[in-house]
Amino acid sequence: MSTDDARVAGRRVVHKARSRMAARLADLLKRDPYLMSSAVETGLVRREWLESPGSGEPVSTATPMEVLERWLERSVEQRPSTLAKLGLSTIQILSDTSEDGTGEGVPARLAVAFTDLEGFTRFTATEGDEVASRLLAEHYKMVGPVVRSRGGRIVKRLGDGFLLTFPEPEAAVLACLELVSLQPAPLRLRAGVHVGEVVVMPEDVVGHVVNVAARVAECAKGGEVLATGDVRDTAGGVRGAVFGRARRRSLKGLEPVLVCRVSRG
Repeated sequence: MSTDDARVAGRRVVHKARSRMAARLADLLKRDPYLMSSAVETGLVRREWLESPGSGEPVSTATPMEVLERWLERSVEQRPSTLAKLGLSTIQILSDTSEDGTGEGVPARLAVAFTDLEGFTRFTATEGDEVASRLLAEHYKMVGPVVRSRGGRIVKRLGDGFLLTFPEPEAAVLACLELVSLQPAPLRLRAGVHVGEVVVMPEDVVGHVVNVAARVAECAKGGEVLATGDVRDTAGGVRGAVFGRARRRSLKGLEPVLVCRVSRG
């Protein structure tokens, strides 16, 4: 056997061994829902790989700081007392993305999504504040795991809605579709997604792209996810999602943009 043949044979053996180990790891995680959700939400394991163990590398590209931030966020959601033990300042300092701690904005290319619950104001008026507050609390618990499992970030809550960012438009679209499927009855969630250059702050994200995403969300109806033509073009084909025909929409205070409806496929 030549040296080249030996190398090829060696690579095949390693590939088969890694494939077997990947299948075993995926099987282990799937048999333990808590372990699986923890690994995916915190960014230790790629959700796409878990759904299809043969698709690429299992380990997420999330940085150690991103993993820590997601873990802290998840812990505080599940056990609010964690915030009191750590102290708000600890979480804020760890979440500060600037190297010198000044909190200055960092430019980045991200997918930005806005969500809200259609008819929430009317629901509050008819059902009362207590019922509405309970509904919102349950909704908040649903949103965090979905967003984190797609590598996203909850930038801030906006009443009954959220401002979210994702590293890729595919992740933003799939997360929004999943959130629509988990909308709290009798209300319906709507979402708008855009992608482009933004400025990331410790507790906010700003820029023209953010404004467009917000206006696109306003155009959506309950139970609907709308995305700009830029999202469709950048994402290309998204497994599990279908982009409808793009139409030019007039947005309040902004130039018209191409917008299309996204549905599960």
